[in-house]
Amino acid sequence: MTDEPSSGPTATHRPRPDRAHATVEAVFRIESPRVIAAVARVVRDVGLAEELAQDALVAALEQWPGQGVPDNPGAWLLTVARRRAVDLVRRKERYARKLAEVGRDLESVPPVEEPADPDDIDDDLLRLVFISCHPVLSAEARIALTLKLLGGLSTPEIARAFLAPEATLAQRIVRAKRTLAKKGVAFEVPYGPDREARLGSVLEVIYLIFNEGYAATAGDDLLRPALCEDALRLARVLQGLMPDEAEVHGLAALLEFQQSRAGARTGPDGEPVLLADQNRTRWNRLLIRRGFTALTRAHACGGAPGPYTLQAAIAGCHAEALTYAETDWPQIVAFYDLLAARTGSPVVELNRAVAVSMAHGPQRALELVDALAAASGLRDYHLLPSVRGDLLARLGRTKEARAEFERAASLARNVRERELLLKKAVRQGS
Repeated sequence: MTDEPSSGPTATHRPRPDRAHATVEAVFRIESPRVIAAVARVVRDVGLAEELAQDALVAALEQWPGQGVPDNPGAWLLTVARRRAVDLVRRKERYARKLAEVGRDLESVPPVEEPADPDDIDDDLLRLVFISCHPVLSAEARIALTLKLLGGLSTPEIARAFLAPEATLAQRIVRAKRTLAKKGVAFEVPYGPDREARLGSVLEVIYLIFNEGYAATAGDDLLRPALCEDALRLARVLQGLMPDEAEVHGLAALLEFQQSRAGARTGPDGEPVLLADQNRTRWNRLLIRRGFTALTRAHACGGAPGPYTLQAAIAGCHAEALTYAETDWPQIVAFYDLLAARTGSPVVELNRAVAVSMAHGPQRALELVDALAAASGLRDYHLLPSVRGDLLARLGRTKEARAEFERAASLARNVRERELLLKKAVRQGS
């Protein structure tokens, strides 16, 4: 008798083995963060929870091709992982009782109730974010590990987000898991100063998870809606948890604004629709209102605006414009000036150049982009030649623009983005 839930009565279909394997992989990618988070509460160990989630994946790969895919595959995976976690805990408890020889029947003794704390984090996924952002890890390791555990991102996707080599990121994730195990980091809830110390990493993780969903690094689809939804939900939960933190509201505002455009960002066949060409009547006005509410709360907290609040202000400028032509580009450039000074990020500088091109013309922006191209940070970043191609096209330098679009396409790993860039190249002629 196996410990896996029967899939016979609840199976919706029995696909071919190759399709079943693809289904398992797709479901696991979506559900693994929730499975890991829930199991970690049982075993009190993030690394072990990930292993148990992988065990559930193996069980699904063994059973689903023959027995059929369950109606609720996510719940199936969670049930298997939890059962194995409980079995593991019971085995460890039996061993501990024998080793200690205390002669007590622990099952007859009710567990000690932990005092309820109004400041507790009542959300498994958010709790796991804070735990993965433990200060025993470097900032880079915290983010990489959390993206792996919660974002369902592969190592290449995380490397892309960091603009770093894949081998470097793989080693960073392995070292992070080893460090947590070596230091005996428990599945704890941080409070007070400890929680505040981890907040910066937590915000960055939520931001990067949303970004991967908003513009997928690789694959056939531009969007991965489940990642956007998880990130937005975590940001909203964090608002309730830390209502006096301006950047918490700033991040929530930014994600609300960005998510409001989701329905207009792709065409009927899933092809990308650029901001200038989007049908703004399809933008979600409820999410835009939520964005402005969160932005107001961020400003009400006082102090100089942080990076997320500044990005939200930029997104708010786009949300206010009824048409692309009505966008307040000089105001956006001013926000980017502040953001670039705060972050020093080359990606921010590239986005600032785009705004400069709209406010002051393509030639001035091209000088900024050429300066960025001379640096090494964005050498393999496909959006750099993409932006440069757009500027060259606007200046009538079509042959150079075509070469830049072709180079951008060669660097793009998302199929939809690559197709768009190649179409741009073709439009420049031979």
